[in-house]
Amino acid sequence: MSTDTMKAIRLHNFGGPEVLRYEEAPLPELKQGEVLVRVHAVGINPPDWYLREGYKDLPPEWQPAVSFPFILGSDVSGVVEAVATDVQGFSIGDEVFGMVRFPSMGESAAYAEYVIAPASDLALKPAGIDHVHAAGAPMAGLTGWQFLIDLGHNEANPFQPEMHRPVRLNGKTVLVNGAAGGVGHLTVQLAKWKGAHVIAVASGKHESFLHELGADEFIDYTKSPPEDVAHDVDLVLDTFGGPTTDRFLRTLKRGGALFPVFLGFSDAEEATKLGVTVSTTQVRSNGPQLAELGRLLDAGTVRVAIDSTFPLADARKAHERAAGGHNQGKIVLTVV
Repeated sequence: MSTDTMKAIRLHNFGGPEVLRYEEAPLPELKQGEVLVRVHAVGINPPDWYLREGYKDLPPEWQPAVSFPFILGSDVSGVVEAVATDVQGFSIGDEVFGMVRFPSMGESAAYAEYVIAPASDLALKPAGIDHVHAAGAPMAGLTGWQFLIDLGHNEANPFQPEMHRPVRLNGKTVLVNGAAGGVGHLTVQLAKWKGAHVIAVASGKHESFLHELGADEFIDYTKSPPEDVAHDVDLVLDTFGGPTTDRFLRTLKRGGALFPVFLGFSDAEEATKLGVTVSTTQVRSNGPQLAELGRLLDAGTVRVAIDSTFPLADARKAHERAAGGHNQGKIVLTVV
């Protein structure tokens, strides 16, 4: 490498998509346990725009402390440029993908030509998919994996006193709300892989797409509230969460579970009365789990749908697309 700078998207202050600046930034320095990746594609995720806005909807004590300027993003796919002397399992030239340093806000720095990643956050990219599709997989796929299949860590849960516990899916009925989005469309496929009967909730334009991914039933929320249609469900994975997630208590059988991806559930008394477990967690970087997901991606058992792609320099447009909602799959930035 002949230079000590790179192109990156940096923030000098919080705000809307207009604060995303494409500019020169220092090349990150490799430390022990780390890998330098030449980035080919970057997946964008809700935490990116939450951080861009300064996590303004969180209580002040939960808002992350960051130093300006900083680089957004966590999901990458690219090629190994260098490895620290103590790193095993990766070599220069390997194609890799990963969710970098999440949930360490402001430290992941993926919207750039190069990223430094802990080796433990990475996995070899599936040979059968390109960098764009690989970059769309990490956070969305690991969210589905850690909510539904295996938490994979012993870190304290920041959102509730007890650890989140996935439930056995084989033979169960699972409703996925927001099924066409990044987390939703991968969760539909993971639940099917584990033997669940899947009910997908999305707007009508996504019906054929979700049936192609394996959904057994489809509810068009623009025509009927899902809580009025679905009954005797074993598990609801609500990719939106928030204050409206309480309504899904009505769809669950006694002893069922409601897993909101975002905070906002408030009706604990009703959940207790119905015998429903309500649980959430914080997705975390996990290279070994990503390697397992990679095998499913390589085999075609699970696939990543791409809503749209934008060059790195057009990250602002990508964030504007995300703000428009109704995505079908993932939005990805292309770097080279």
